[in-house]
Amino acid sequence: MASTKSSRSRAAQSGASAKGNVKDGGAKFEENLNVFKSDNFDADAFVQSKCQSLSEKEIRQLCSYLVDLKRASAEEMRRSVYANYTAFIRTSKEISDLEGELSSMRNLLSTQATLVHSLAEGVHIDSLSDTAPDSSAKTGLSNNEVGEPSDVEKWSTELPDFIDVLLAERRIDEALDRLDEGDNVVAEAKAKNTLTPVMLLSLQTAIIERRQRLADQLAEAACQPSTRGAELRAAISALKKLGDGPRAHSLLLNAHFQRYQYNMQSLRPSSTSYGGAYTAALSQLVFSAIAQATSDSLAIFGQETAYTSELVMWATKQTEAFALLVKRHALASSAAAGGLRSAAECVQIALGHCSLLEARGLALCPVVLRLFRPSVEQALDANLKRIEESTAALAAADNWELTYPPASVRLAGRTGAATGGGSMANQPKLSSSAHRFNSMVQEFFEDVGPLLSMQLGSRTLDGLFQVFNSYVNMLIKALPSAMEEEADFEGSGNKIVRLAETEAQQIALLANASLLSDELLPRAAMKLSPSSQASYKDDSRRRPMDRQNRNPEQREWKRRLVNSVDRLKDSFCRQHALDLIFTEEGDSYLTAETYIHMDGRNMDEIDWFPSPIFQELYAKLNRMAGFAVDMFVGRERFATLLLMRLTETVILWLSEDQTFWEDIEEGPKPLGPIGLQQFYLDMKFVMCFASQGRYLSRNLHRTVNDIISKAMAVFSASGLDPNSVLPEDDWFNEICQDAIERLSGKPKMTNGERDPNSPTASVSAQSISSNRSHGSS
Repeated sequence: MASTKSSRSRAAQSGASAKGNVKDGGAKFEENLNVFKSDNFDADAFVQSKCQSLSEKEIRQLCSYLVDLKRASAEEMRRSVYANYTAFIRTSKEISDLEGELSSMRNLLSTQATLVHSLAEGVHIDSLSDTAPDSSAKTGLSNNEVGEPSDVEKWSTELPDFIDVLLAERRIDEALDRLDEGDNVVAEAKAKNTLTPVMLLSLQTAIIERRQRLADQLAEAACQPSTRGAELRAAISALKKLGDGPRAHSLLLNAHFQRYQYNMQSLRPSSTSYGGAYTAALSQLVFSAIAQATSDSLAIFGQETAYTSELVMWATKQTEAFALLVKRHALASSAAAGGLRSAAECVQIALGHCSLLEARGLALCPVVLRLFRPSVEQALDANLKRIEESTAALAAADNWELTYPPASVRLAGRTGAATGGGSMANQPKLSSSAHRFNSMVQEFFEDVGPLLSMQLGSRTLDGLFQVFNSYVNMLIKALPSAMEEEADFEGSGNKIVRLAETEAQQIALLANASLLSDELLPRAAMKLSPSSQASYKDDSRRRPMDRQNRNPEQREWKRRLVNSVDRLKDSFCRQHALDLIFTEEGDSYLTAETYIHMDGRNMDEIDWFPSPIFQELYAKLNRMAGFAVDMFVGRERFATLLLMRLTETVILWLSEDQTFWEDIEEGPKPLGPIGLQQFYLDMKFVMCFASQGRYLSRNLHRTVNDIISKAMAVFSASGLDPNSVLPEDDWFNEICQDAIERLSGKPKMTNGERDPNSPTASVSAQSISSNRSHGSS
């Protein structure tokens, strides 16, 4: 009744949702449920009243919702059954045992009733013989004729002795036939009164005693270790025919248990034994015994619920005992040491034997996975911890110079064609700690089958991200600014990291992180997706980033990797921006005095050139672009975004420097025409070299224009027109181009072509447009 009301509630809720009159939750929802609590609720009338006001489309939506609700209910029922399957089996067995006890009590009461009835009839017959001693004389029959036993009486007298002979000779089938024949004679004697009550009682007692003796004899035979195969099945089948099915089934399972326990005595695990070999040998013994017990049970007892439930419980118990032994003698040591491959091999062996039982109706793989999962998780965590600690140890001595991987790593990670060709274009250039990190991760993903079958893919990805994030924290600590601030990042602890002193070394930090996050780690993680793994084998030339985009979970995971690298990028840009803006003593190079004290000089004597801080900014960006040509081969977009962000960091600092703008607006001297021209020239210079380097983002362009507008507004406040003192843009562009040539020492660009050493020289116009549109991100 409760489930019916619940279903009605959900149906009513869906109908009300279609009309838009009911909100989920709250007091109003509770009030709408009151109609279903009545015992007089009429479902048909309720549906009719609701459907009359619904359109055809709303009715179809309601029907679709109800169908989905039905499916969800069925799924919930299935999950509930699986969740409580053990309790269900245990209850079924208890019910079966109770039925057997009730049957035994019924037989006992029937025997006692028969005994009482026979005794009563015997007393009645004796009283009749006392009152009529001469009845036989009256009938004219002799004593010999009265006392002559019939054939049935003779057979009844001889049957017990005959069965005793059969039992002694262990002729089980014939004994069963005689006992069945005796039961038939008893039934016929009761119906036709062919036996006296005393003889009937004697025959029944004899049959019951012989049945019990035969059952004990069969049970004893089933318990003997020497009883195997056909002999065991015959004994169990005979015991079942005697009516003692529960006992027979329990004896069958115990016989198989005793047999494989005896065989396990020859299996002696030691601390030095190979875990896979021990697991294979133990799996063969245990699951072979379970398979044979299942075959015998189905052959003798069929699909009866009570027996199949006991079989499932017994098989589950044996599997749990098997898992305990494997964990103790094989998995414990390898899991603690981070031996993921050894642990995975043990799990695969066990699953291989378990899967063979599914054809017999036993699904024990979930049991094995549930029991082995903690050990595999421990091995997974220990393996990731080992990667983190090994990488950290190398980071302490890393010189942050990018090199190709060692020959052994290239041979292990590439095909024969790639290594035989001698081309290094496809080989990653990383520093020593990053090479170690990559090689350990690639080795880590060699065998991920158990991780997939145990649904540990998400946990693996999350653990790998944590290890990578810890490595990024160490790269951040390698920056001089982080060392000065004594930053302690989560996951890096107090690990010692070698300082990246030069700009080339600092850019190498970014090259390490970007290559790992963009290509190497996603390529390894592709093995966690079976479909993507197959695709990877079919088309090994396709970029790993394109393949991983098919998996939403891995797309989200890669986004987290990119965010982690962005932290390193932000720290890098912040450090270099501060180096440009501030002196070692903490004074700022970027002050308003640079511009407000320029007036008063003869304009013709001024050698127009960008301010020193922006010259240094261009020189720094130019140097970094040269480093990026070698360090970011094939990943020019990352180099472009890096230069974008560094330029934006400096300009945003200027835009948000309150002291600078307060001095410009309220300084001791107003901003004059020469100062405005110099300021305008500096901003044009930034836009010019950023445009030529192809890292002029929309955000940078907007910020520069805002700064120029702000400076012109300050100048206008003095009562002068800024446009009257500013030359044409061609004049500024010519000075900026001349400054770029003088600072870079390179020939002037012709025909609008870019500097061939630009990090984005190989990027198409379409990709440049894309970079500009996303430059502020």
